[in-house]
This record gives sequence, structure tokens and C-alpha cells, in this order.
Amino acid sequence: MNDDKNKTGDYLANERTFLAWLRTSVALMGFGLILVKFSVFLKQITLLDSNRVIIHTQKDYSGLTGMVLVAAGMATLFLSYLNYRSTHRKIKENIFIGNNTLILTVTVLIMSVSIFLIGYLFTSL
Repeated sequence: MNDDKNKTGDYLANERTFLAWLRTSVALMGFGLILVKFSVFLKQITLLDSNRVIIHTQKDYSGLTGMVLVAAGMATLFLSYLNYRSTHRKIKENIFIGNNTLILTVTVLIMSVSIFLIGYLFTSL
């Protein structure tokens, strides 16, 4: 029982880490949702102005960018849950070894989304 009591801090740290990943994924998905809704809003505004012909000179990738961000948030949430369960099991079995795979995967995922966003912003200048 003394051994389980000592592991309580480890279990709680694991949960805090998962919640931090959860907040990150919710932020990504929320930002993506805002971009998608803003894209829909812009399309509706141009349809309301029926007296003038509005010519769009650039492609609108806001919806696609928003969906990429939502997908990145979902992937982050799924990977963080897998990491949480793996860490929980390792703490229980007392064989914990650090997991750099999740950190590397999410870093590459977020960097890819960032490059996509930079490309989107660069083309819309």
C-alpha cells in the first residue's frame, strides 16, 4: 500500500499532462472552427450584396485551413490519449520509460500545420 501511495503523484502528473494536451487540441480545433465559420460568413456576405458584382481575385482556403486545424486537434487528442494510457500502464507496472514518440509526432504535426498556415497567409498577401 505504501508503494501505491508513492505512485499517486505519478498518476496525478500523468493526468495533468493529458489535460494539457487536451487543452492544446481543443485550442487547435477551436481555431479551426473559427476559420471555417469565418469562411462561411464571408461567402454569405458576398451573396447578400446582389447589387454589385464582386470578383474574387484570390482563392479562399479558409475552410480548408480550418478543417486541417480541426483534424490536427483531433489527431493531437487521440495521440495524447494513447500516451496517457501507456504511461498509466507503465506507472502501474513500475517500468516507466519516457516516451519521445508522442512529442516528436505532435511537434511534426503542428509544424506541418504551421507551414501550411504560413503558405496560406503568404498567398493571401
